[in-house]
Amino acid sequence: MDIQSVGEAYIRPGQILTDRSALSAASRWTQAVAEADGVCVVHLSDGADPCEITNELREQGFRASPNHVLSGQPLFFGGPASRPFPTPPISFKPGPGRSGRDRSDVVVGLLDTGVAKHPWWSGTDWYARLGPDEADATEGEQAGHGTFIAGLLVRQAPGAALRVRRVLGGDGIGDEAGVVRALNRLRDDPPQVLNLSFGCHSFDDRPPPLLADAVAALSDTVTVACAGNTASDRPFWPAALPCAVGVAAVDGTERHRAPFSGFGTWVDACASGDWLDSSYLDLGEFRGYAAWSGTSFASALVAGAIADAARHEPAKEAAARMLDPEGSRQIPDLGVLVPTSL
Repeated sequence: MDIQSVGEAYIRPGQILTDRSALSAASRWTQAVAEADGVCVVHLSDGADPCEITNELREQGFRASPNHVLSGQPLFFGGPASRPFPTPPISFKPGPGRSGRDRSDVVVGLLDTGVAKHPWWSGTDWYARLGPDEADATEGEQAGHGTFIAGLLVRQAPGAALRVRRVLGGDGIGDEAGVVRALNRLRDDPPQVLNLSFGCHSFDDRPPPLLADAVAALSDTVTVACAGNTASDRPFWPAALPCAVGVAAVDGTERHRAPFSGFGTWVDACASGDWLDSSYLDLGEFRGYAAWSGTSFASALVAGAIADAARHEPAKEAAARMLDPEGSRQIPDLGVLVPTSL
């Protein structure tokens, strides 16, 4: 699909998102409507400007947004977060029982590029339930992104089950419509923790309303999202939503911001995101393992730490305790540091 740049944000040209209540008001600009899972994608007539129409509908009190393009976050031009690197096999015994840990009943939602077959989850119930639509991409600059994140999650929270939904292609690109629909489908059986290692700037730097509504509707879920590899303090969505835990990346010393990481008062937590090792595709020069950098992976470490703590208390309580600024070390503009041992 095409991508249009608008004020350093990216949108699908000729599309807006809304709900059914706004369809009548938008009818004079409408060429066609695609509705699914509570989201209406309005395909506009030629020449209609999605941002102008969004503003007009909002002035009338409707929930509307251009269909923002969201991307996975090791995209950082010229830095280590731009691509994965092969690494030797990593010693890890999957499943419950590692270091005396009991089996976990926690479910972690993973919306990303999908998850590929890997020894770390071979034989698990959650992987056996995955269909072909949840398999990781094998082509594209971010193929393996979801598999890499899945490995970080299962190492942080051994025994937890993953619920995988593919919302990004192998190029790491998806859009707001696909993400909101996937979030809405989680409402009937929400996971305790949800990892969203992607995001976007919005055309007006305000929260995209349908995305905000979809995350807020998962009220019993701790949603953890990456702060973006933007090296700026510009709000990055959904991480900057008040109902999400926005996660920045620190360097290997866990004392300084990784140079690629987003930052700002809207960031809640930080974790190591520089040259992490995890599971990957068994493809080409890779043999199932890689080293990669990015706020995507810092987010997964925080989500995994919360999921592991949620074995003994509700996930919301575990997150509140872990991210309590009174009892934890803070880094300015990066939030509470969540130490990791990987």
